[in-house]
Amino acid sequence: MIKFLIPTAKEMKPSKEVPSQKLSEKSEAILTEMAKLSTDDLSIAYKIKPEQAEKEKQRWDAILAGEAKNYPAVELFNGLMYRYIKRKDLSTCEKDFLSHQVFITSSFYGIIPAFYPIQEHRHDFHTKVKVNGQSLKNYWRAEYDQFLEDSQVPVVSLLSSEFEDVFSPSLRKQLFTVSFMEDRNGILKTHSTISKKARGAFLTAVMEESCQTIDALRDLSFDDFYYRKDLSSDSELFFVRKVKKVALCQL
Repeated sequence: MIKFLIPTAKEMKPSKEVPSQKLSEKSEAILTEMAKLSTDDLSIAYKIKPEQAEKEKQRWDAILAGEAKNYPAVELFNGLMYRYIKRKDLSTCEKDFLSHQVFITSSFYGIIPAFYPIQEHRHDFHTKVKVNGQSLKNYWRAEYDQFLEDSQVPVVSLLSSEFEDVFSPSLRKQLFTVSFMEDRNGILKTHSTISKKARGAFLTAVMEESCQTIDALRDLSFDDFYYRKDLSSDSELFFVRKVKKVALCQL
């Protein structure tokens, strides 16, 4: 079996409401700090406009008051990567895969199972807030490290550096990483849009093919992406998609 780590997303889209789950002590401490912030403070912390900050203020107040609705995390997050993950009409095996093998790395909740109930909120490791005098990355490091130490199976990271940096450098080396690139006339390129879409499509392919080993991942092909052994190493997997150059008509 393999475990997969995916990041959170700023964009959210409420789905079917589910029962709540008590916040952990670490999450409660973050909530206390976030609830102290005024709309202006949140505007600065998030680097967003005041009207957007007012919406976030209302969300934190609702969570603090116990009035916020709860949704499965993998269904609530709706960023580009999530929109490429199969989340509807799942078979029993596919739902079991998401339930037991996919974990979401959160700066508010820690590392949680894909269907863990969460509330609408905006929070990431760039949020300028300290808890117990620590940055969010330092605050969560011990728990993130513990996740890897307790894992008895390979852990595949589909995270950006923002999330991978939370792990201690020594433990970070245990992660298997996956990168996605496009081959444009022999020139390999990547950017965030390619990566986000490909991460979601890759996870969907893993789920549909029921891949349970690292070698099985290397055999995958999806959305015209193919494994490139020449670019990869034992712990780094590269998938490349060829992009045909469209000839421009000349008048």
